Amino acid sequence: MTDTAVPRITVLVPIYNVEGFLRECLDSVCAQTFTDFEAICINDGSTDGSREIIQDYLDRDRRFRVIDKANSGYGASMNQGLAAAKGEYIAILESDDYFVSDALEILYRKTAEYNAQVAKGNSVFFWTKPVRKEEHFDLVPVDQTDCLVDPQQKHEIFYLKPSIWSALYRRDFLLQNEISFLETPGASYQDASFNFKVWVAATRVVFVKDDLVFYRQDNQNSSVNSVDKAYCVVEEYAEMQRYLDKRQAPQWLYNVKTKMKYDTYMWNYERLSDALKLQFLKHMSDELARDLADGYLDKQYFYDWDLISLATILDSPEEFHTTKQVNSDAGYLAKIKMYYQAGGLPLLFRVFKRKLQRT
Repeated sequence: MTDTAVPRITVLVPIYNVEGFLRECLDSVCAQTFTDFEAICINDGSTDGSREIIQDYLDRDRRFRVIDKANSGYGASMNQGLAAAKGEYIAILESDDYFVSDALEILYRKTAEYNAQVAKGNSVFFWTKPVRKEEHFDLVPVDQTDCLVDPQQKHEIFYLKPSIWSALYRRDFLLQNEISFLETPGASYQDASFNFKVWVAATRVVFVKDDLVFYRQDNQNSSVNSVDKAYCVVEEYAEMQRYLDKRQAPQWLYNVKTKMKYDTYMWNYERLSDALKLQFLKHMSDELARDLADGYLDKQYFYDWDLISLATILDSPEEFHTTKQVNSDAGYLAKIKMYYQAGGLPLLFRVFKRKLQRT
């Protein structure tokens, strides 16, 4: 690539105090079999040795560029990277992760083959402490790989784990649909609304079964005891609502968003410290009550197993919290008893039938 040439791909690497992992990340970019790319390192005010490491790559590989900025969080960093990108396509690599050697080649080949707006692959989750451990993780639907998929027809795509690091996006697609990041402080969950916007806007997606990124699991600052981080996910769902309103989206997308919210908020509730659980659950109850009043909560989108929990949270988050604590101690039989008391054998039959269908 010449200094004036437009690269096929821009790789965005957001960086904040990751000196222990950064070389492995950037080395994996340099080693790509697909070479027509630029890599933009967005340095979010790092105070460790990250900037010096970036400089080493700038000095020896002209495909690397840097954006130096005051610390303002992941979303702001990514938006500056998107604005500076020149490539036809955008890839994102977290600075403590790394690509497999042919990741960009696989993604680019698939976008070209299917004229896709988005190409997305799988990942390997890995830990390095106390010993190295790796687990394959399906980020894409296994029965919909290597074919053109329309998220407007395949709504289950919205319920996939939100992930932006194993994908390739057409830059003009992102620009035309005003897809960007929410600029909240820190680096918690900002991929959620970005990922949602992509599926809302996309009609031509190709999934590939290959593992493309090694995604580190043991470099996460805990948010279970932080009030601020506990509610970051709430801001992401407010951004999803704003995006749908601006596009005057169809009703089914609001219903999908509310089901996603329920699932995500329940996940967040489970992982919070005991001191924050009930506080968050009350907020969740208030939001879901507003969604119900606005016509965004359609019970047909929920499993029977969830409907009892949903009704209890709406009616009394305190009761749900107390019952949840008791059931977590008493185990699976207590949960079966609760559902039997709520709906008898017909409800239990429906619950187990739906659970079998999901496995």
